[in-house]
Amino acid sequence: MQNISFPLINKNLSEIKEKVLTTLAYFDMFKYPLTRAEIYLFLGKKYHFDFFEDALSTLVNQGVIYQFDRFFMLKNDHHLALRRVEGNKKAEELIAIARRVGSMLIRFPYVRGVAVSGSLSKNFADETSDIDLFIITAKNRLWIARTIMHCLKKISFLFNRQHYFCMNYYIDEQELQIAEKNIYTAIEIGTLIPMEGDIVFEKFYASNAWTREFLPNKNMRVASAKPTKKWFIKSFFEFFFDNPLGNAVDTLLMKITAARWRKKTIHNQLNSRGEVMAMVTGKHFSKPDPKNFQANLLLKYERKVDRLLKDYEGSLVH
Repeated sequence: MQNISFPLINKNLSEIKEKVLTTLAYFDMFKYPLTRAEIYLFLGKKYHFDFFEDALSTLVNQGVIYQFDRFFMLKNDHHLALRRVEGNKKAEELIAIARRVGSMLIRFPYVRGVAVSGSLSKNFADETSDIDLFIITAKNRLWIARTIMHCLKKISFLFNRQHYFCMNYYIDEQELQIAEKNIYTAIEIGTLIPMEGDIVFEKFYASNAWTREFLPNKNMRVASAKPTKKWFIKSFFEFFFDNPLGNAVDTLLMKITAARWRKKTIHNQLNSRGEVMAMVTGKHFSKPDPKNFQANLLLKYERKVDRLLKDYEGSLVH
């Protein structure tokens, strides 16, 4: 388990102050200041709230961190607070659209759960933001579901609505536990906004209880997901493929899709963000992997925190 641990550098730097700084450092990589309550939710350990508030106030008074209105950050830049406020307003608009998208996608064959992920799940969006979606499918039918859903995305290009259907991450009910266990995946799981599929998301969070090791104060949002309903066409389609033919079709679609994405990566084809397109595939999952993004981000975070704590130690000495 990749639990990045930062040892205490100085006896004057209490553990709780370290946790506040490392929490702010993570979100600082995304230029996203946090409220007092958010810092507490994303701390890596449980503390009495009064002790937490004392540590937070001390860091502000020492000039180690900065407060603008209700937001706390590492940089003395009030524009970050303004950026967040605007981003929160834009996110409200996109989340409303995402709910309509989710109610559409849950009607597709083998789709069992739909959640908002990415920056939108952190309540932030700008003019270039997409609606990133996390999809849970029925056991051994991920690739049939994914193929049908991506046919819809092809159609959405005709109406310039493709950014509403960024179905990036798929898992199926066979393997609900996320393989990578680190601060990045814990925060991504903890901030998901489930739209559809209350029962499957209860199982999903139960299968990923390991996130409590990283986010002991964070409650998951199971209650926000709607219960699934039955639709005749969906049930008929699933009945038709509930046999060895369905298994064979699903495996074939997986192989075809994986081969197509390997070609994209080999030819350095870029996505809308200018990153080389890459995807990690398996029978029970499909997820993007642009330039080893996750590993690079964790390394960047570790280095950032190391510098931050050393700078803080130096300020105490002087």
